[in-house]
Amino acid sequence: MQDIKEELFKMQDKEYQKFHSKLCPNVDNIIGVRIPLLRKMAKQIAKENARDFLKHTQVEYYEEKMLYGFVIGYQKNITIQERLAYLDQFVLMIDNWAVCDCSCSTFKFTLENLKIVWKYLKKYQKSNREYELRFLIIMLMDYYLVEEYIDEVLEIYNKIQHDGYYVKMAVAWAISVCYVKFPSKTMAFLKNNHLDDFTYNKAIQKMIESYRIEKEIKEKLRNMKRIAKN
Repeated sequence: MQDIKEELFKMQDKEYQKFHSKLCPNVDNIIGVRIPLLRKMAKQIAKENARDFLKHTQVEYYEEKMLYGFVIGYQKNITIQERLAYLDQFVLMIDNWAVCDCSCSTFKFTLENLKIVWKYLKKYQKSNREYELRFLIIMLMDYYLVEEYIDEVLEIYNKIQHDGYYVKMAVAWAISVCYVKFPSKTMAFLKNNHLDDFTYNKAIQKMIESYRIEKEIKEKLRNMKRIAKN
């Protein structure tokens, strides 16, 4: 791990550190290494000594957490049960949206194990931790917006009740993507749901801002926004 820290600091881009730190407020351990370089490094670790790397769960820097997630995704010759055990450790590390979202997009092994990972993810429904819930929301958005699962995914989103900003924004983003893929089902959901006003209106806003939704639909969506209560 010390060698990895040294390599990370060799790749440090201080201007990028300043820029990215603004995108991740309250995260004060960013070295400043660009994502493509982290992905390249993670692939090398996954190829050479993934298990040794993943033994180290006490990580210090943002980039180390990102690497941990990437290595879980890139590692070859590993069972799905082993991956899920590593995920248990990784999810506890997540403390910002970027580590969560970038790592989730790397967990392509989900596509070959939809039923197993679905069962695994559902345990996070009961969590009251902001980033465990975001992990659930983003994983469902990335891999389960398909005919077989869309109804259950929308129901899970409907039941999430949490005051965390990054939970609310994840649900809003996910619902906007649901609309792109399943417009009729999502429109019906928007007309009958238990979302708080902030999350609901953010979902509408994201749909209005989407380049993948027709202008005529956007006009209808504008009229669906909830009026703030005094």
